[in-house]
Amino acid sequence: MNTDTAARPTDAPLEPAHPPLIRSFHGQTLVDPHAWLRADNWRDVMRDPGLLAPDIRTWLEAENASAEAWLALHAALRAQLVKEMRGRIKEDDSSVPSTDGPFAYFTRFREGGQHPLICRRPAGAIAGETVLLDGDALAEGKAYFQFGDAQQSPDHRLFAWTTDEAGSEYYTLRIRDIEAGTDLPDLVAETTGDVLWSADGAHLFYIRRDAEHRPSFVYRHRLGTDPAQDVLVYEEPDKGFFVSLGRTQSRRFGLISCGDHDTSEVWLLDLESPLDAPLRVEPREPGLRYGVEHHPALSGVESLVIETNADGAEDFKIVTAPLSSPGRAHWRDLVPHKPGRLLLSATVLRDHLVRLEREDGLPRLVVRTLADGTEHEVAFAEEAYSLGFDPGHGFEKTEIRFTYSSMTTPAEVWDYDVASRARTLRKRQEVPSGHDPKRYVTRRLMAPAAGGELVPVSLLFAADTPLDGSAPCLLYGYGAYGMSMPSGFSTARLSLVDRGFVFAIAHIRGGTEKGWRWYREGKLARKTNTFSDFIAAGEHLVAEKIVAPDRIIAHGGSAGGMLMGAVANMRPGLFAGIVAEVPFVDVLNTMLDDTLPLTPPEWPEWGNPITDAQAFATIRAYSPYDNVTAQDYPAIFALAGLTDPRVTYWEPAKWVAKLRAAKTDDRPILLRTNMEAGHGGASGRFDRLEETAMIYAFALATAGR
Repeated sequence: MNTDTAARPTDAPLEPAHPPLIRSFHGQTLVDPHAWLRADNWRDVMRDPGLLAPDIRTWLEAENASAEAWLALHAALRAQLVKEMRGRIKEDDSSVPSTDGPFAYFTRFREGGQHPLICRRPAGAIAGETVLLDGDALAEGKAYFQFGDAQQSPDHRLFAWTTDEAGSEYYTLRIRDIEAGTDLPDLVAETTGDVLWSADGAHLFYIRRDAEHRPSFVYRHRLGTDPAQDVLVYEEPDKGFFVSLGRTQSRRFGLISCGDHDTSEVWLLDLESPLDAPLRVEPREPGLRYGVEHHPALSGVESLVIETNADGAEDFKIVTAPLSSPGRAHWRDLVPHKPGRLLLSATVLRDHLVRLEREDGLPRLVVRTLADGTEHEVAFAEEAYSLGFDPGHGFEKTEIRFTYSSMTTPAEVWDYDVASRARTLRKRQEVPSGHDPKRYVTRRLMAPAAGGELVPVSLLFAADTPLDGSAPCLLYGYGAYGMSMPSGFSTARLSLVDRGFVFAIAHIRGGTEKGWRWYREGKLARKTNTFSDFIAAGEHLVAEKIVAPDRIIAHGGSAGGMLMGAVANMRPGLFAGIVAEVPFVDVLNTMLDDTLPLTPPEWPEWGNPITDAQAFATIRAYSPYDNVTAQDYPAIFALAGLTDPRVTYWEPAKWVAKLRAAKTDDRPILLRTNMEAGHGGASGRFDRLEETAMIYAFALATAGR
């Protein structure tokens, strides 16, 4: 359907004349007419957006002006949406304090504040707050500001914290003297944001990126010394592996986790002997994934507790091994593999093992008593919901914390005693403007898809919305990297639902909602299952007369944005509009460029078209940019971030340029590039509402609401 065609803004910007980029791979010729939009100095632009070439900046800003001209037609609606969404936010909200020794740490917002304050107070007290970091004050005068990691030292005298001030995910590490309220001179620039303290609080571990923006080098810093003298502890030799830092619940070991989407390797840092070299648990093996926890006396032996897919355990199992001989030859099953029951995460307490798992598309918590192996579940009644858990601080305790919500139920934070099974509600999300769950309905449908598969679809709609085939719909999807889309609560989406929209989440292949097989069936050569599943979900909603056949707005971001580009090419008539946030749409060209940050680590997900002719052909057949053709397209709203290191700004820019040149309809196509942010968009919580309001205004206008 046409959308505001009579009131469209002036013509979109004319693309400057540039010669196409012509290359050959595997005997095939690629012609890229819009390659000029890729900045040759993209690494420098990540650090300083002002270094973007003038012709590219001019074109992006002209696109922004064109998009704003269209969005200006709906300025009153956008303002109303922001007012509604802000009215549902408790502006002076705070997190539930987490006790660590003598203090309880928490974050809070002040009324009208954009950024969090990181605070603490004496454990068990309700007064005596100390503001460790004031996000609003630190962000003042900056176009972008985002906290990364923030960790107190073991003796609680110091606070290590990281910030990104460009959206490029280069974080600066600082160390604050809590009593003095000032930072030490130990400043480290361009880290990944991860921070890890040694047990004596005299050393910090952190990660630096390589020239291609990949996290590759683990360093040890001794407090009070020049960071230029920091010691390289670990260097990742494989450009396809990323490195991260973590810590066991026992606090004995730091974890250097290395891996891609298919393989992992873990090294132990003895935090009590921080000068020792790290110890590798098990050498990397293609396809072998594992994660590590530690128990100082499991069955009388200091042991590792390992979650792994070894020995064909596709949905993972949990094994143990002696710390003295941690390799795979010594792994013994503790929680055996059960096909279809995906183990998501696990933590070890002194007397209990707590795991988060998912079966039949729904998550649950399972508590195992280590002494006798007995287990119990933490049960929930709703048809679809979201669940997460936080082990908090401390190994000796019996209490964990979990967060529960559904598409109709605001988030609840509970403390749970794994021994007594007592639950204590610590917080229920407040909606200041009011929220009555009885006014809304959530449902779970199963949409028939290719190969006899059934795709779960979670729905939210107002109880008075007629399900007669007339309702508009926002259909959200992702479908990549094994990530599942939670059926949780969102105050923002109520602005659509209250206007008669059905909000739907398609739990398509490429995620793990139905186990690891669900992921495997949506990657590499089977990637097109992701797209056909999403289309099947939309078609099922129409066939069941839940939504209107010409009023579906598809929405996805990042790899989900690639999904948006693919379904726009494959089934444009099913969708009235497409919202693609930071969309990974130039898949083939990106996977052919091994200098980009994510390309080598992404080959296990998509294939390596440089060396593999079949992978080249497979990706070329679905890559959204490469398959734009002369046909009618839905209305399209694409959003990008100039300093985005994950999906570079030129992907959506090139896609939009190619769509403009090829499409045969007069529906609007909008490109908005945030010139001061990266992958996550605006950093302030109210600034993010402005971006959401743009998306929802586009959806409402496109659906005729």
